[in-house]
Amino acid sequence: MAQVELIMPKMGESVAEATIIKWLKNEGDSITLDEPLLEIATDKVDTEIPSPFEGILIKKLFNEGNVVQVGKPVALINTSANASEVKKEIATVVVEQKKETVIEPSIVIESVALAIEQSPTTEKQSVQTSRFYSPLVRNIAKQEGISIVELDSIAGTGAQGRVTKNDILNYLPNKGKIQSHTQNSHLPLASVVNENGQKTEFKISPKITLMNGDEIVEMDRMRKLIADHMVMSKQVSPHVTSYVEADVTTMVQWREKVKGEFEKREKQKLTYTPIFIEALVKAIKDFPMINVSVDGTKIIIRKNINIGMAAALPSGNLIVPVVKNADRMNLFGLTATVNDLANRARTGKLVPDEIQGGTYTITNVGSFGNAMGTPIINQPQVAIMAVGAIKKKPAVIETPSGDTIGIRHMMFLSHSYDHRVVDGALGGKFLRRFADYLEQWDINREI
Repeated sequence: MAQVELIMPKMGESVAEATIIKWLKNEGDSITLDEPLLEIATDKVDTEIPSPFEGILIKKLFNEGNVVQVGKPVALINTSANASEVKKEIATVVVEQKKETVIEPSIVIESVALAIEQSPTTEKQSVQTSRFYSPLVRNIAKQEGISIVELDSIAGTGAQGRVTKNDILNYLPNKGKIQSHTQNSHLPLASVVNENGQKTEFKISPKITLMNGDEIVEMDRMRKLIADHMVMSKQVSPHVTSYVEADVTTMVQWREKVKGEFEKREKQKLTYTPIFIEALVKAIKDFPMINVSVDGTKIIIRKNINIGMAAALPSGNLIVPVVKNADRMNLFGLTATVNDLANRARTGKLVPDEIQGGTYTITNVGSFGNAMGTPIINQPQVAIMAVGAIKKKPAVIETPSGDTIGIRHMMFLSHSYDHRVVDGALGGKFLRRFADYLEQWDINREI
């Protein structure tokens, strides 16, 4: 019998710590190999940690809600494995993932402007705070001369809005550049000045007055992250949206013709999503400047084509798993990958690496019966596609012998793009090319 430590695994290159959400086992409980032992939350995703040993949980080293650094032991387990087997298991327990470079502009929220406006000399004062900061974040703040008031003003993307290492590092380039203003308006204004001296102003949310019968529901952790990310995207990128109505009759007829045989043969359902992704990949290859990111005044042209597909969760929240290297897959490979990611997204089985590294995103608003939408760009990408519901409509059909009216399968496509680097010509041509690939589908294509 050996006593071993369960180590907090590494859940991605940029993830340094995790919060214990829930213990799934109590002290004294028996544990089987690979049985889920606890649930954790990182800055990227929630996941379960399986036990790398079979044995008995004899001690929990942290409670629910505690923040634990990667590599630290979280529990003690009695196992019957011999010493050599234990050593081998410990060597493989850390979850290694590919390194991703993520460009995330700093997020500015209302407490920044209010804190500076109310206390202009706070850096010289001793201020207490009820907000939790990890020792790592406090050390960085001390080294960079960031006061508690200034630290309180940083938007946190961790559990319960906690400030993470990445949050404070992303804040440093704009340190001292946030200003407040008094305007002839009932809403105060805040502004952020970028490295080129350009100032962007935005209104701070008004105070909400509660009325009789109102119910207050606290946002869950994922909803807070989504809210911050969406606000940040609209502040960073000047959004433009172009629209095209596409006649996808041939594509619909082809799918109806092959989906039964395909499912029987491949044990996979053929949905429209992999078809859309295949067309997107072709359009991106035609217009590679859509597949870019912006870093200050630099444009980063992405070599890989990694397509994010927005998926609604049973909780009502949104997650965007990424089909990596989509340009290297055929339609069957895309179908298998899309189905796998979608299924594991709904059951909370995705790992952090599977929602990182996207270079372009597609969202299907048609799945909710919507005709079209104006999607918000998933930073640090510069464009996103929304596909609407496919509806039968009367339409003009052009033939060599003249125009006729027929019933066609029509759908609206909406393309939102960052006008800093994607002009109307590029954004519009890309959208039109995507529609062309759908409209020109080969009805005799084999799969």
